[in-house]
Order: sequence, then structure tokens, then C-alpha cells
Amino acid sequence: MTALPRLMVAPNGARRVKSDHPAIPLTLPEIIETARDCAAAGADGMHLHLRDAAGRHLLDAGLYREALGELQSALPGLVVQITTEAVGIYDAPHQRHVALHSGATLVSAALREMTHQTEDAMATAFYLSCAEQGIAVQHILYDTSDFDLLTRLLPENLLRDPGLQLIFVLGRYSRDQESAPSDLVPFTKRLSDVNPEADWAVCAFGRGETACLVEAHKRGGKLRVGFENSLWHGDGRQATDNAERVRDVLRACGQHGDAIATREGG
Repeated sequence: MTALPRLMVAPNGARRVKSDHPAIPLTLPEIIETARDCAAAGADGMHLHLRDAAGRHLLDAGLYREALGELQSALPGLVVQITTEAVGIYDAPHQRHVALHSGATLVSAALREMTHQTEDAMATAFYLSCAEQGIAVQHILYDTSDFDLLTRLLPENLLRDPGLQLIFVLGRYSRDQESAPSDLVPFTKRLSDVNPEADWAVCAFGRGETACLVEAHKRGGKLRVGFENSLWHGDGRQATDNAERVRDVLRACGQHGDAIATREGG
């Protein structure tokens, strides 16, 4: 299985458009250019969302395969993870199909979405199929109740595997979509009971993104940063682009302990 990168950039997400920020990459050439800039700034992975010609969220296995090929050609050292996010458009069977047939080796998937109108046995079979094909699924957890889904759906060997990949989402369902470092504590407490060796990461919404990622770094977690979740630096300034967010987070983590190792730095 491909391990999670230390610092993954999520440059666009499924919803934001140019009116939200002119540096949101929507087309594949824009995404590749953003990936190049973020890799130069220190990111070693990208969380990939595709958009259609109108800028709308798109899950398409064939187009993912083409995009992954172009990204691999342009940036052979960059690890790329695809999203299976539904955004109220796609159902669980389509999400599972895309995950299994896009050619991706890293896939993010929300437990809540994969169980929507889906029997547990079908969801479990999906996770087993991914493991058999060498596809690393990063399970999205929005709150600690998602640990209950995780333990219900995953076979014991996958649940206890040190390669189990998780991402804790901070602030997504708060009233103002703002996160705080204290939001991480319930997740790490539950993690210690379920699989303390899991390969886990954090993403965080709003102006608290930097502080939350610094806290995750201090606790041994990996990080996902970018315009999908926040447009702002820790001091409240709006970032110029995704690469600037990458540099800001790396700088902040370096100020609070060892800096995150990059592909260039070892």
C-alpha cells in the first residue's frame, strides 16, 4: 500500500470557484500548475478533485485515469489521492465504482457516504476489494461517532493494520465552519483505543487551519492543507494561492518542533 504523504495539498475541493478566490484551480492544466507550485513549496502529495466544463464537481473513473497519467508525467514524485466525495450528486455504488476503476492507489472515502442506503456487507466487501487491489483507502471521520462505523465495517485485520489510513476533519460541521486545535483531542483519544499505530492525518476548516495542523504535527499526525478547507493563514490574512498556504504551514510547524520532511529535504 502507498503510505500517506506527510503534507498533502487539497487545492480546490468540490465547491469553491473563481469567485471565491481567483487562484482556485478548476481545469486540469490549472490543477497541474498548482501541483507543481505546491510541490516546489514542500508538499509531497495532492488530494485530487476534478471539475466539469462548468466548474462542477465530477467523479468519472476514465477522466481520473487520464488526470492521474498527466500528473504522473508532469510530477513523477508527487503522490496523488483521488476523492470519492458525493456532494449530494453521486450515490454509493458510483463512488465505489470510481474508487475501484480509476487506477488510483490512494482514495479518500467517507464512511458515512459509503454506508448510505448500503448494507454493511456491501460496504465491507468494497473495503476488502480495495485491499486486494492494493488501493489504500483513507477513511474520512467527521466526528468520533464515525469510529463506530469504522469498527463495524472493517474486518479485524484491516482495522488493526498499521497501514490503516484515516483523516480527521475538524470544523466541517461546526456552526461557523471554524476549527480549533482542541477539536483534535476526542479523535486522538478514540484512536488510541481502536488502532494507535494507524496512519492518520488532519484537515481543518476556516481560519484555525494552521493552528490545527500544527497541533496534529506535534501529536505525530500528517497534514492536509489547501483552499478546499481554508483560504486563510494563521494570522488571518487571505493567502495568495495554495503554495503560499503550504509554505505557511511548513513554517508554522518548523516553529513548533521539527519541520516536516519534504521530498527535497529527506
